[in-house]
Amino acid sequence: MLTALKRAQVPPEAMAVLVRDADGRNAPRLSHRAEQAMNPASVMKLVTTTAALDLLGPAYTWRTPVWVDGPVVNGVLQGNVIIQGQGDPKLVLEKLWLLLRRLQGLGIHTIAGDILLDNSAFEVPATDPAEFDGEPLRPYNVAPDALLINFKSVVMTFTADPQANSASVQFDPPLSGVQLQTSVPLSPAKAGGNGSCGNYRAGLKADFSSPLSIRFNGDYPASCGEKVWPVAYTDPASYNARAIQGLWHDMGGKLTGSVRNGDAPQQPATFEITSPTLAEVIRDVNKFSNNVMAQQIFLTLGQPASPDNARPASPDSARAAVHQWWQRRISATKVPTIDNGSGLSRHNRISAQQLGQLLQLAYAAPYMPELMSSLPLVGVDGTLKRSQASSASAHLKTGSLKHVTALAGYVHAASGKRYVLVAMVNHPNAAAVRPALDALIDWAVMDNQGQ
Repeated sequence: MLTALKRAQVPPEAMAVLVRDADGRNAPRLSHRAEQAMNPASVMKLVTTTAALDLLGPAYTWRTPVWVDGPVVNGVLQGNVIIQGQGDPKLVLEKLWLLLRRLQGLGIHTIAGDILLDNSAFEVPATDPAEFDGEPLRPYNVAPDALLINFKSVVMTFTADPQANSASVQFDPPLSGVQLQTSVPLSPAKAGGNGSCGNYRAGLKADFSSPLSIRFNGDYPASCGEKVWPVAYTDPASYNARAIQGLWHDMGGKLTGSVRNGDAPQQPATFEITSPTLAEVIRDVNKFSNNVMAQQIFLTLGQPASPDNARPASPDSARAAVHQWWQRRISATKVPTIDNGSGLSRHNRISAQQLGQLLQLAYAAPYMPELMSSLPLVGVDGTLKRSQASSASAHLKTGSLKHVTALAGYVHAASGKRYVLVAMVNHPNAAAVRPALDALIDWAVMDNQGQ
């Protein structure tokens, strides 16, 4: 490992490492700068997901209630539909379709009133999606929302048709009021299907500058076949209204009024859509490092304990809730600095020792299998699919930012023991330390060879 660090031109002083028994019974096998607080990048998701499992339970679900406010006469709703978001991290297109299909199942084909959207359960300060890394169209930079529909993103599917010398473009969901270019020409040099696909996104020369249109000024290589490109919609404030109205019309429904913000009534809902369980949701969060889903969970932890308290959850209330949980469950005095729960921040600080304590707490908890199975398996799936470690021997959360690389989780050693492993590097050359981290994993696994 030291050789790999030297090759990456990263000094040992820029790294913190901890390897110790998961049950904490013995002294650490390896401890280097373990008390030093560092930026963990997305490894901070371990704090969010462990706290959620502990506080909410692995079977916790989010509910999205829907009210039908008025009588239905000959297929026409004489009133409004109200949809209230309560923080569901996975209210994806398929769930939105099911929600609207439920309305049709009630005999509603025309809504004579409006569709009202209530997202007041979360109070999130306005942010610039380009502020963190200058990539505003990346879905991971989408801000959280109590009514987070399809990650406020558009999924474009390109399918080459060499006979027509063009590629079709399908947009999901269809966005009301947005002009969508449904085909692009094939690249002349590759119209026969030869050659490499290459950087097809750059070749499309997509124009997302206007929220009222998505255009392509380039072409698409036939050799790419079918490709899927998700992008965050450029006007997130109008996304929910456009997505709901567009999909409702696409399903054959009619709307006389508009889709707008409104308040949910106090009476019981007509029906509700339920999310997957927390145990299922954290697999997406940890295996694929989904930032906006992590922030949805984080904000859920900041919701008031009593339903009679109408105070919305905010980043401040979420930070306070996790802070109190840490003091109660891990340490009353040594608490990490937590920003937004996802790790997409320059302000987070936590030590390898603290992460080790967190992982040991989870290892002894009844939800340990749910947390462990949510972590990428080395060389097999998630963000560790391409790891060069020698065997599928560890479940580890990864973290990566500019100047930050990190790993934390559980190693399944050759002796049969399980270890907690934490490694964090804060250095301009942090991205080059992957071989050193792979070597560390291999070293931790081979504990029966006296290493």
